[in-house]
Parts: sequence; structure tokens; C-alpha cells
Amino acid sequence: MPKLVLSMDGLVLKEMVLGKERTTIGRKPDNDIQIDNLAISGHHAVITCITNDAFLEDQNSTNGTYLNGQPVKKNVLRNNDVIELGKYRIKFIVDDAKPGLAPSEMIETAAFKAFEMARAVTETAVPPAPPPSDTQILSAAARQAGVAAAAATAAVAAGEGMGVIQVLSGANAGRELLLTKSLTTLGKPGRQVAVITRRPHGYFITHVEGASFPLVNGNAIDAQARPLRDHDIIEIAGVKMEFFLRG
Repeated sequence: MPKLVLSMDGLVLKEMVLGKERTTIGRKPDNDIQIDNLAISGHHAVITCITNDAFLEDQNSTNGTYLNGQPVKKNVLRNNDVIELGKYRIKFIVDDAKPGLAPSEMIETAAFKAFEMARAVTETAVPPAPPPSDTQILSAAARQAGVAAAAATAAVAAGEGMGVIQVLSGANAGRELLLTKSLTTLGKPGRQVAVITRRPHGYFITHVEGASFPLVNGNAIDAQARPLRDHDIIEIAGVKMEFFLRG
């Protein structure tokens, strides 16, 4: 489980395990990590944990939040990252992190090229291959469909509905993505990115990157994870899609 180590001038002040979905940092006493210093805003920053990922977000603080020396608004945290708040340092440590593999790189996504979804990363590095032929593409698609169908069947057998995203606009209109993994990234890096998480009590969407928040049924979501309901219409990076449950 990830933990935070708070220090100042090399002296460790506090260690805290990230056991909550949201951990707040600031000067006021209602924060999970209180730093009683005038350089720290009342509610300075927040760390949100979603399955294997953690995200740092500045809460419009007066003096800003820095990650490894760079100012950030919202960013994925990686093992050994250092958060800087004035003279204070908070080190993010993942005890069971795999060397060289950032939490965000473990996100499983679908290959909707035009929508620029992140690629899935596997344990074994594979050298770049030449462009596949039409036959290979169809064959790979058939294999993927078979795996997805098996996962969907297992979910139905367990009495659950399998979440599905269907793209409604853009170059990939009509395509579907089965939400079989615990965490799926959608969007366009550098513009707007969100994640959909699969939890025991349903599916949730959370904003990750971008100045504007994704829309659900025409309304912008906030910084909190928002539950998704059958036939919700999502808009991310200008692309509309529908979330529904396939029973």
C-alpha cells in the first residue's frame, strides 16, 4: 500500500499510509495531513487513490504545488516522487512497485487510435513490429472479442452487468469497449483524460487531466469519483460516448 513521508530540511516529521480514496493536505486542522505554516493554504492539495493509481491535485493554493521541482495542477504519482509545498517535502512511496513501471502504465485500455487512448502495457517488452495485414487485424480482433465475450459471460453468470462504452461521435463512432478491467483510461493526453474504474458496487468516472472536466449527461463532473448509470452520455475531449450495462 502506498505511503507518504513528510519531511522538512531532511528531518522526517510524519509517515502516513494512503488507506483512503482521498487524502487532503493543508494548514487547517480538518486535513488528513495538517501542515501548520502560513506558506501552506488552508486546503492546499489532495491525493486521490484509484485502485493501483494515485493522483496529486493542487486545490488552487496560493503558493502552488510542486512535483519533482515542477509546478502541477493534477498529475499521476509514481514511486519515489517528491511533492514540494513551501519548505516541506512529501515523498510518495509504493512498497511493492515494480522497477521501472509507473502505476499509470499499468492501465488497461482499448486501442481506439483516433481517440488516442493509452496503450496497454504487458510484462514483457516486445520490439516494434511491422504494420499488421488485414487478415492479422481481423484475427487479433476475433481473439480479443473472444476474451471479452468470455469475461462478459462470467460476469453475467455472477449476476453482474458488464459495463460497455459505445463511441457516438468521431472517427470511431459505433465502436464498443467492454470495461473488463478495473481501470480504463479515456481521452486525449495533454487535452483531457478521465478514468473509469470498476468497483464491487458499480462503475465510476474520475477526471485525471485537463483544464475542463468531462461531461456526463451534459453536466461537468467534479473532482470526486462519479458513479455511472445505465445509458449515461459521457463527453471527453470532444468525443461523445454512451455507457451502458450489458446483462
